[in-house]
Amino acid sequence: MPELQLALDQVTQEFRVGRRSVRAVDHVSLTIAPGQVICLVGESGSGKTTTGKIAAGLLKPTAGSVRFGGQDIWQLDHDAFRRFRRAVQIIHQDPYASLNPVHTVYDTLAAPLQHHGLTRGQAATLRRVHELLTLVDLTPPENFLWKYPHQLSGGQRQRVAIARALTVQPQFIVADEATSMVDVSIRVSLLNTLRRLRDDLGVGFLFITHDLAIAKYFGWEGSIAVMYLGRVVEIGPTPALINTPQHPYTRALLAAIPEPDPDLTRSKQKLQLRSLDIPSLLNIPPGCSFHPRCPLFEAGLCDTIVPELTPLDGRRVACHIVAREHANGHALPPAAAGTGGESTALSPSSGLNPSG
Repeated sequence: MPELQLALDQVTQEFRVGRRSVRAVDHVSLTIAPGQVICLVGESGSGKTTTGKIAAGLLKPTAGSVRFGGQDIWQLDHDAFRRFRRAVQIIHQDPYASLNPVHTVYDTLAAPLQHHGLTRGQAATLRRVHELLTLVDLTPPENFLWKYPHQLSGGQRQRVAIARALTVQPQFIVADEATSMVDVSIRVSLLNTLRRLRDDLGVGFLFITHDLAIAKYFGWEGSIAVMYLGRVVEIGPTPALINTPQHPYTRALLAAIPEPDPDLTRSKQKLQLRSLDIPSLLNIPPGCSFHPRCPLFEAGLCDTIVPELTPLDGRRVACHIVAREHANGHALPPAAAGTGGESTALSPSSGLNPSG
């Protein structure tokens, strides 16, 4: 159903820092259909959260457009923009900060229901709040209705935040590091709750995370977009990107995932970066922004020309060297082989990385 797609078209976001301008997001394009999952992955400072806020309509991009139903959301009239804001909800990273400390769970969930006229009367609102709490596995609901955020655990707070996002029956949810603030022991449970919402309700997700293992687990049937210093450097179906990564940065992220098997850890081929230092957004390198760290670096090419996202084996990759080698029918050089055979062959059943 193309008319329901949420699309970012060449969005760019700049911020002023003193007299200088910082480009946090640089010409990013993404399209999410109902029920689809796109995981946005990258290190801290790569522009993931800013991209998520742009998609949710919380930030107006400096350039480019956000389209919903084929229309630029910043050109919509008041009523149409209000419908968009109901259709696209966001789950913030920190449930400690995103919930009002003086509101009970009931107050938090009842307010949007009553404000948007989704329920009529106290009894109907109470029934709907019960349904929402059951939907996010806060059962029995009576045990949580009148509690304040400080009386809940981190995982329970995040489930309340998820329930709040569901109050207005959204078509898309931007989940910004939705599991990073909770204990590892309940992370899988939260991810399973979100997956069930996707499957049962047909909700589309822009799932933001710094952990490729979590992206693999949650978005195995969807796609992953890898960001570096504000740009998408590789995007494609999750199984292909995880098992056969192409961009050197994607390979570096996968190589950083710990292996539970010590024998695999010892035999795992190491990816040697030219530098471990991440450039500052105030001084982004010319050409490919990854070139100061890239093992495939070629002077006069990588440090002068910005690579475009090029179609390659069912995904798109922004790397001069990878695109050239593929066009010539050659495999990547052994030094860039990344994590190596078995260690990249991840599947939804292979568990989660406990780090991060």
